Amino acid sequence: MSNPISANDVKRLRDMTNAPMMDCKKALGEAGGNMDKAVQWLREQNKMKGEKVAARETAEGRIGIYIDPAKAVAAIVELRCESAPVAKSAIFIQLANDVAKHVALSAAPASNADELLAQQFVGDPKRTLKDRVEDAIGLIRENMKPARFAKLSGGQFGSYIHFDGTVGALIQVEGSAAADPQMLKEICMHITFKQPAAARREEVDPAVVEREREIAKHQAAQSGKPANIADKIAEGKLKTWFAENVLVEQPFVKDDSKTVGSLLQSAGLTVKKFIRFKVGELT
Repeated sequence: MSNPISANDVKRLRDMTNAPMMDCKKALGEAGGNMDKAVQWLREQNKMKGEKVAARETAEGRIGIYIDPAKAVAAIVELRCESAPVAKSAIFIQLANDVAKHVALSAAPASNADELLAQQFVGDPKRTLKDRVEDAIGLIRENMKPARFAKLSGGQFGSYIHFDGTVGALIQVEGSAAADPQMLKEICMHITFKQPAAARREEVDPAVVEREREIAKHQAAQSGKPANIADKIAEGKLKTWFAENVLVEQPFVKDDSKTVGSLLQSAGLTVKKFIRFKVGELT
């Protein structure tokens, strides 16, 4: 005759796994009261639940960011789920943060989501990142998966995630001075709002620059001004386009008397790279 499952054991298993009480009781029953086997039984159930929901559309989600100043690494991820309420849940928010931390700290590179999920999870090397995702799927019963991710190394970092979690930005700067975290956060807020196409002019696709130059020339030519004046008008229009689309040339949203570039320069810093992710926006 098997030993009865105590309420204390059920509570202990729930505290370990966050699984529903009835699932914990059933797991302990299946495992004959053995705690380790019960945990493994729950994980196997989560795996099966993950397989069942894997084909469902994931149109909602949130951005996760992790920064480790000591190791000079940072990462940003877009994690998807099926519904808006789940995207705002504590379990999903923690999962997004865990995936971002994994991307930042994992020594192994990954070129796509499948490769990433197959990696040993930095939070528990005995398991994979996919196992960690399936833990959350088992609790919430929705499909979840990373849509995209990026890692930055070297320099100093700042970040911002909008209150609803749907858009966020990560910035990488370099310089001899210690960066003010609040300033970098505000620049990231600027990035989420102004959506710059590049950090500096030289990073803009030359084909795009040439297209904008031709548009500016065409508009200037229609003004009826002499050729030399029309050329100056065209250059002015192109300069305006750069100021609208290049981060360091954009007027800072909190003080438009300064550009983002001049703000960083006054702090002894230069921007190296930025990444902006918005849920559902893969371009």
